Amino acid sequence: MAATADSSDLWVRRFHPAPEAPVRLLCLPHAGGSASYFFPVSQRLSPRVEALAVQYPGRQDRRTEPCLDSVEALADRLVEVVGPWQDKPLALLGHSLGASVAFELAVRLEARGVRLAALFASGRRAPSAHRDERLHQHDDDGLIAEIKRLNGTQSQLLDDDEVLRMVLPSIRADYKAAETYRYRPGPPLAAPVYALTGDSDPKATTDEVRKWADHTDGEFAMTVYPGGHFYLNDHAPAVIEEIAKRLAPSAV
Repeated sequence: MAATADSSDLWVRRFHPAPEAPVRLLCLPHAGGSASYFFPVSQRLSPRVEALAVQYPGRQDRRTEPCLDSVEALADRLVEVVGPWQDKPLALLGHSLGASVAFELAVRLEARGVRLAALFASGRRAPSAHRDERLHQHDDDGLIAEIKRLNGTQSQLLDDDEVLRMVLPSIRADYKAAETYRYRPGPPLAAPVYALTGDSDPKATTDEVRKWADHTDGEFAMTVYPGGHFYLNDHAPAVIEEIAKRLAPSAV
């Protein structure tokens, strides 16, 4: 039977099944990102932690689907498709836009009585640390310049007109989601929150990242790495081991 738009198989990718892992980690990508960004994370964590990766609509094998251009809409859809993966403790990892989506997903899951193992917020200021950003309203050249500045996508891909035509709509929708997101005050999460950031990230200062502490009644810790918005590209082994230490300490 073909997957529907709300199918878990369409939204959630399981690159390295680890049925014996005590916990699962659902990974949510950055603006313009895809599930495949987390393939190395899944590979390195398995079999200690089973990593799952979210594929947003409008990219790669979902490129014919309409993009969702709000954090809330993404979280609303995800809360309906993660049900099959809650038979063991579930943690969330989001980078940049993905961290905002992960937070809103955590809010919705906890409202349904789900106790999350942890929320890892990477490369994103706290929900309450708002900035007025409008890059999604820029023309294509302005948006491309910003992507190159952040070094989130390989520059040679951005020089390919055919590739650009395919990816710019999803990038613009993702930027709109990230930039129009507004935190609605509510109870803090019960889950522990672990913030991960680069010390020279232009999108999130360490003070803005530290405010994630205000969004949990559980444990909070912040780890700062050398680098910018995509610090984790250079420090993936250390970041992955930090996550493993938190989720499966006996297996590290």
